[in-house]
Amino acid sequence: MNYYIKQKLFSWNDKFSVKNSQEQDVYLVEGEFLSWGKKLHVRDSSGKEVLYIEQQLFKFLPSYSLYINGKELAKVSKEFTFFKPRYSIIGPNWQVEGSIWEHDYQIMSNQKVIADISKEWLTWGDSYALDIKDEEHAVLALGIIIVIDCVMASQQASNTGSS
Repeated sequence: MNYYIKQKLFSWNDKFSVKNSQEQDVYLVEGEFLSWGKKLHVRDSSGKEVLYIEQQLFKFLPSYSLYINGKELAKVSKEFTFFKPRYSIIGPNWQVEGSIWEHDYQIMSNQKVIADISKEWLTWGDSYALDIKDEEHAVLALGIIIVIDCVMASQQASNTGSS
Protein backbone atom coordinates (compact mmCIF):
# COMPACT_ATOMS: atom_id res chain seq x y z
CA MET A 1 0.00 0.00 0.00
CA ASN A 2 1.33 3.43 -0.92
CA TYR A 3 1.13 6.30 1.55
CA TYR A 4 2.31 9.88 1.36
CA ILE A 5 3.29 12.23 4.19
CA LYS A 6 3.45 15.97 3.70
CA GLN A 7 4.42 17.77 6.86
CA LYS A 8 2.83 21.14 7.49
CA LEU A 9 5.25 24.01 7.78
CA PHE A 10 5.12 26.73 10.43
CA SER A 11 3.28 24.59 12.98
CA TRP A 12 3.71 25.12 16.73
CA ASN A 13 3.37 21.41 17.26
CA ASP A 14 3.90 18.49 14.91
CA LYS A 15 0.78 17.99 12.85
CA PHE A 16 0.49 16.31 9.50
CA SER A 17 -1.63 13.81 7.63
CA VAL A 18 -0.80 10.56 5.92
CA LYS A 19 -2.59 10.19 2.60
CA ASN A 20 -3.25 7.26 0.30
CA SER A 21 -2.60 7.24 -3.44
CA GLN A 22 -6.00 8.89 -4.03
CA GLU A 23 -4.84 11.81 -1.83
CA GLN A 24 -7.38 10.95 0.89
CA ASP A 25 -6.38 11.36 4.54
CA VAL A 26 -5.83 7.93 6.08
CA TYR A 27 -4.07 8.96 9.32
CA LEU A 28 -3.58 12.21 11.23
CA VAL A 29 -0.41 12.63 13.30
CA GLU A 30 -0.53 15.25 16.02
CA GLY A 31 1.98 16.12 18.72
CA GLU A 32 1.31 17.39 22.21
CA PHE A 33 2.19 21.07 22.48
CA LEU A 34 3.36 21.31 26.10
CA SER A 35 4.92 18.05 27.22
CA TRP A 36 8.20 16.68 28.50
CA GLY A 37 9.69 15.03 25.45
CA LYS A 38 7.98 14.46 22.16
CA LYS A 39 4.61 12.72 22.27
CA LEU A 40 2.71 11.95 19.09
CA HIS A 41 -0.75 10.53 18.54
CA VAL A 42 -1.62 8.79 15.27
CA ARG A 43 -5.36 8.59 14.56
CA ASP A 44 -7.24 6.92 11.73
CA SER A 45 -9.75 8.77 9.56
CA SER A 46 -12.52 8.17 12.13
CA GLY A 47 -10.44 9.81 14.90
CA LYS A 48 -9.55 6.58 16.75
CA GLU A 49 -5.98 6.48 18.09
CA VAL A 50 -4.12 3.63 16.39
CA LEU A 51 -0.58 4.46 17.56
CA TYR A 52 1.04 6.46 20.35
CA ILE A 53 4.71 7.49 20.19
CA GLU A 54 6.58 8.72 23.26
CA GLN A 55 10.16 9.93 23.52
CA GLN A 56 12.15 8.30 26.30
CA LEU A 57 13.72 11.04 28.41
CA PHE A 58 17.17 11.12 29.98
CA LYS A 59 18.78 9.02 27.25
CA PHE A 60 22.16 9.87 25.74
CA LEU A 61 20.79 9.27 22.22
CA PRO A 62 17.18 9.66 21.04
CA SER A 63 14.92 6.74 21.92
CA TYR A 64 11.18 6.38 21.36
CA SER A 65 8.57 3.82 22.41
CA LEU A 66 5.68 2.90 20.11
CA TYR A 67 2.38 1.76 21.60
CA ILE A 68 -0.65 0.16 19.98
CA ASN A 69 -3.73 -0.32 22.18
CA GLY A 70 -1.67 0.67 25.23
CA LYS A 71 0.92 -2.06 24.66
CA GLU A 72 4.54 -1.21 23.81
CA LEU A 73 5.29 -3.04 20.55
CA ALA A 74 8.58 -1.43 19.58
CA LYS A 75 11.37 0.80 20.76
CA VAL A 76 13.39 2.76 18.21
CA SER A 77 16.77 4.13 19.26
CA LYS A 78 19.43 6.04 17.41
CA GLU A 79 22.78 4.28 17.70
CA PHE A 80 26.11 5.98 18.27
CA THR A 81 27.96 6.20 14.94
CA PHE A 82 30.46 8.62 13.47
CA PHE A 83 29.45 8.81 9.82
CA LYS A 84 26.02 7.57 8.88
CA PRO A 85 22.98 7.39 11.14
CA ARG A 86 21.83 3.98 12.29
CA TYR A 87 18.75 2.96 14.27
CA SER A 88 17.95 -0.13 16.27
CA ILE A 89 14.44 -1.49 16.51
CA ILE A 90 13.61 -3.56 19.58
CA GLY A 91 10.36 -5.52 19.46
CA PRO A 92 9.86 -6.80 15.94
CA ASN A 93 12.93 -8.30 14.30
CA TRP A 94 13.31 -5.36 11.90
CA GLN A 95 16.32 -3.42 10.63
CA VAL A 96 16.69 -0.07 8.89
CA GLU A 97 18.87 -0.21 5.79
CA GLY A 98 19.80 2.33 3.13
CA SER A 99 20.61 6.00 3.15
CA ILE A 100 18.74 7.72 5.96
CA TRP A 101 20.44 11.08 5.21
CA GLU A 102 19.17 10.86 1.64
CA HIS A 103 15.73 9.78 2.90
CA ASP A 104 15.96 6.65 0.76
CA TYR A 105 15.85 3.60 2.99
CA GLN A 106 13.99 0.39 3.78
CA ILE A 107 12.68 -1.35 6.84
CA MET A 108 13.62 -5.03 6.54
CA SER A 109 12.83 -8.26 8.34
CA ASN A 110 14.93 -11.35 7.53
CA GLN A 111 15.84 -10.06 4.04
CA LYS A 112 12.17 -9.24 3.38
CA VAL A 113 11.14 -5.62 2.72
CA ILE A 114 8.53 -4.34 5.15
CA ALA A 115 8.53 -0.76 3.80
CA ASP A 116 10.33 1.43 1.25
CA ILE A 117 10.74 5.11 2.13
CA SER A 118 11.80 7.87 -0.25
CA LYS A 119 11.76 11.63 0.08
CA GLU A 120 10.08 13.66 -2.63
CA TRP A 121 12.43 16.50 -3.50
CA LEU A 122 11.51 19.98 -4.72
CA THR A 123 8.33 20.17 -2.66
CA TRP A 124 7.24 22.77 -0.11
CA GLY A 125 8.00 21.14 3.23
CA ASP A 126 9.06 17.57 3.77
CA SER A 127 7.14 15.05 1.69
CA TYR A 128 7.70 11.30 1.79
CA ALA A 129 6.48 8.38 -0.27
CA LEU A 130 5.98 5.18 1.71
CA ASP A 131 5.44 1.80 0.13
CA ILE A 132 4.38 -0.54 2.92
CA LYS A 133 4.37 -4.09 1.59
CA ASP A 134 2.17 -5.74 4.24
CA GLU A 135 -0.91 -3.92 5.57
CA GLU A 136 -0.65 -5.91 8.80
CA HIS A 137 2.50 -3.93 9.63
CA ALA A 138 1.39 -0.57 8.23
CA VAL A 139 0.80 1.29 11.49
CA LEU A 140 3.98 0.09 13.21
CA ALA A 141 6.10 0.75 10.11
CA LEU A 142 4.56 4.21 9.84
CA GLY A 143 5.48 4.87 13.49
CA ILE A 144 9.11 3.89 12.91
CA ILE A 145 9.30 6.16 9.86
CA ILE A 146 7.84 9.05 11.89
CA VAL A 147 10.38 8.49 14.69
CA ILE A 148 13.32 8.54 12.27
CA ASP A 149 11.98 11.74 10.71
CA CYS A 150 11.54 13.35 14.16
CA VAL A 151 15.14 12.55 15.12
CA MET A 152 16.49 13.84 11.80
CA ALA A 153 14.42 17.06 12.02
CA SER A 154 15.51 17.64 15.61
CA GLN A 155 19.17 17.22 14.68
CA GLN A 156 18.83 19.58 11.71
CA ALA A 157 17.16 22.18 13.93
CA SER A 158 19.91 21.93 16.57
CA ASN A 159 22.61 22.19 13.89
CA THR A 160 21.10 25.41 12.57
CA GLY A 161 20.82 26.93 16.05
CA SER A 162 17.03 26.82 16.29
CA SER A 163 14.79 24.33 18.03
